[in-house]
Amino acid sequence: METEKGKLVAQQEGLVKKTRIMVVIDESDESFHGLQWTLDNLFGCITATAAPEQPEANDEAGSRLITLSLVHVQQAFHLHYVPAGPGGTAFYIPSSVEESVKKAQQQIAKALVSRASDMCKDKMNIEVETLVFEGDPKEKICRAAQEMHVDLLVIGSRNLGKFKRAFLGSVSDYCAQHANCPVLIVKSPKEANK
Repeated sequence: METEKGKLVAQQEGLVKKTRIMVVIDESDESFHGLQWTLDNLFGCITATAAPEQPEANDEAGSRLITLSLVHVQQAFHLHYVPAGPGGTAFYIPSSVEESVKKAQQQIAKALVSRASDMCKDKMNIEVETLVFEGDPKEKICRAAQEMHVDLLVIGSRNLGKFKRAFLGSVSDYCAQHANCPVLIVKSPKEANK
């Protein structure tokens, strides 16, 4: 059995593994509920036991035991033409419109990760990183979790009904089946009370 003093010595010698938790953020309230649940329920327990005798020991970024990766995946914009009129006449979207859409996506992504980062700033002993990817959220999240060696993936449940889930697919269901790490799906308060 390891004592608290033994844990502290191992930590000082660099033998304690850093924990990496990835939380997926999107425009939904459910994703931010998932982040808040993670901060309240997971990080409260982990940071309280990280170094109880010397809380200042983990204040430097290099010695923090927990890395929280906030990940947002935006859909790629690939619409180059719009069918218009009879006979398959196509109307091509000007590049200025495409650039405007991409710029708006970048601004939205920046605002989302900024809001998420602000939620984390009061937590001690946590190193926060924000990442934005472009592509299919299901695949990008699973690939990032694998490449970053994530210890836990947290996703908020959007409470899609059976039909929407069948036609649109569920990112949380896909990640639960395909991610190479444990996946925690956080239900929204409305869904949890049912």
